[in-house]
Amino acid sequence: MKKFTILMLCIATLGLASCKKETVYQELRAKTYNFTINSNEWVRNANGSYSVSKPLAAIDGVTLDDEGVLVYFEHPNDPNGDIQLPYTFNYNAFSYKVSNGGLRFDVQDTNNLTATVPPNYNTLVKVVIIPSDYAGN
Repeated sequence: MKKFTILMLCIATLGLASCKKETVYQELRAKTYNFTINSNEWVRNANGSYSVSKPLAAIDGVTLDDEGVLVYFEHPNDPNGDIQLPYTFNYNAFSYKVSNGGLRFDVQDTNNLTATVPPNYNTLVKVVIIPSDYAGN
């Protein structure tokens, strides 16, 4: 019985030792882009709001149809933190529009559109594009 048990342990050990570990690497597909909006880039619109457009070649028809886009501004009071758009800070509402080839950022006063004041500081922007495979309806 001892010999049989030892034989079975040897077989099990050899069987387990011969297993090959398989490592699967998953490709990280999301891409992050950083740039700065300088305080002098904001342009006043006819309605009193301010806008700035930034080109980003990574945004194309596929991005518009199938992918996700997340946008963050560096927090005005905390350079170590980001805040996701759209958001409101100090009575200013910040938003963005994604279009083929770039983004447009808008800011407007939440109380009085004609009283909108553009940011007087440079803003670090982080854009994350998350690819997705269209699943249909």
